[in-house]
Amino acid sequence: MAQTTNDIKNGSVLNLDGQLWAVTKFQHVKPGKGPAFVRTTLKNVLSGKIVDKTFNAGMKIDFETVDNRTLQYSYEDGDNFVFMDMTTYDQVMVPKTLVGDQAKFLLEGTDCIVSFNNDVPLSVELPGSVVLTITHTEPGLQGNRSNAGTKPATVETGAEIQVPLFINEGDRVKVNTTDGSYTGRENG
Repeated sequence: MAQTTNDIKNGSVLNLDGQLWAVTKFQHVKPGKGPAFVRTTLKNVLSGKIVDKTFNAGMKIDFETVDNRTLQYSYEDGDNFVFMDMTTYDQVMVPKTLVGDQAKFLLEGTDCIVSFNNDVPLSVELPGSVVLTITHTEPGLQGNRSNAGTKPATVETGAEIQVPLFINEGDRVKVNTTDGSYTGRENG
């Protein structure tokens, strides 16, 4: 649908030369001299490339409709991850490339936000943190309860993270899905 640059908001998806770009930042600028313009930071929806682009105010631009759905991760199938829509029970194939490095924290049953444009998956957003079980690490040392250091540990998804020295195999830990950092221990 054709709208103008005055309609740009964070999260808007623009179709520029056949490619989809998500607006991550924007600013309407009205200088003392000359015409107004809109300064934006855009992220390519498929490649993740980030660019700065300036548009003249009031310029016609193509906006795309993006549908965000909460889907539950089911299983891996070749080059795809299979997600299930828990309301319709439809299975959706999502290319592994859309999940990227965060795939190492993707556990069966995890709810993710999948963005679609014309029923084509564009991106997958994992929750900010997930709770995973430690499957392998060196034995913990008594007395090491403070920030005395870290050691490598493998979680149930196969990812390796750094944990405090007192963490043992079988412990459940909270992991930040953005950078893979240990954020705490889960009880239960």
